[in-house]
Amino acid sequence: MTNRRQFLSGAGAASVAAMLAGKPARAADKLPALPAKLDFAGLQRSLAGLYDVDRSIVNFDAAYYGAMTKSVHATYLDRTGWVNRYNSTFLRSAVEGAPRDPELDKSRDGVAAMIGAQPDEIALAGGGTEALYALIVNYGLLKAGDAVLYCDVDYDEMQYAMDYLEKSRGVDVVRFSLPEPHTRANILATYEKILKDTPKAKLLLLTHVSNRNGLIPPVREIVAMAKARGVDVILDSAQAVGQMPFNVADTGADFIGFSLHKWLAAPLGTGAIYIRKDRQKDILPWLGNRIHAAEDIRSRIPTGTVDFAARLTIPAAIAVQNSIGLPRKFAHLRALRDYWYGRAGDIRGIERMLPPETDNYGAISAFRLPGMRTIEDTKRAQAQFLGKHKLLVVAKAGLASGPLLRVTPALFNTTDELDRLVTAIHAERTMFA
Repeated sequence: MTNRRQFLSGAGAASVAAMLAGKPARAADKLPALPAKLDFAGLQRSLAGLYDVDRSIVNFDAAYYGAMTKSVHATYLDRTGWVNRYNSTFLRSAVEGAPRDPELDKSRDGVAAMIGAQPDEIALAGGGTEALYALIVNYGLLKAGDAVLYCDVDYDEMQYAMDYLEKSRGVDVVRFSLPEPHTRANILATYEKILKDTPKAKLLLLTHVSNRNGLIPPVREIVAMAKARGVDVILDSAQAVGQMPFNVADTGADFIGFSLHKWLAAPLGTGAIYIRKDRQKDILPWLGNRIHAAEDIRSRIPTGTVDFAARLTIPAAIAVQNSIGLPRKFAHLRALRDYWYGRAGDIRGIERMLPPETDNYGAISAFRLPGMRTIEDTKRAQAQFLGKHKLLVVAKAGLASGPLLRVTPALFNTTDELDRLVTAIHAERTMFA
């Protein structure tokens, strides 16, 4: 067995000592707090400086993957080197003073603190999709003849998981659409009606922030409405955690799956599930997993050999977010969205998504060009914005009202880049006329 002295004297000793002390590996991981009174332009400059990203194409696709800051990327490389150096010795907990699971538990602890949960209510996952599949397909309280509900703003793969329950459990899948405009009143009335009209409903998929058009529905009210009728809610918070202030108690949900490589900007392939402690028995172990005990939440997630370095980097990403301040981060992302969204409203014929109600949007939004009707049209428009204007916007289908082009600014985007977007929208206004 590698002893502590040998371990700390080798390459990576500084990072290991920091790990054992419960601190990030590099001083750069924990950034000094940004000045409290930076204005929009000043904060923009400070945040852009945290990143080393290609700018030959302006990337407005932060909803897919949130690039790591320079310091988090450095930590990830450091962790990768460290794990590679000690390889199976670490994975077998044979490194004295640095057993594998307690080191990973530092990441679970960090995630739990970030969302107001207990560490034993958190299991790390390989991203939000894996997390939500684990919750949906292993939900244990369904029987043949029950109904499950989802709507058009929900993520494609989570819809597929709900559809799978029809074949695997013999339940009825009830699909519905949210009427536009997506006002708070319209949303609440729609959920109230579908719950009332589906007395056999047992499970509702609810998306915290839609990846299609950025809608943030009144989550707490919908969860309470469902629970009052005996319907459990699985909350898809893949686009919420790390983007906006988030506390599990504020949602009211007992089952939540989320990504960490999107808005928290941890390495790719990181996510987690939250299951309230007294509800964990209602999510079955993953395909009969017995690596962990049935009462251990980690049995609800696949236990293969994962990117351990990525998971060990999660606390560094949380430290960066804490240095910025999550409320300020969210406010800045909304300000970036408001900047382009407001200017695009002056372009004749452009259809913008989401009514301007308080709290119903964050960084993500979308638009339609005049005459853009099919997903083929929308993919052509995406290609035009990319090829001609060097702007990455994303063609999204799935809404009952039709496809659209999604725009998602990141913390590293600037108003100059958003001005380029508005100019390009104006230039392509007649593309389908």
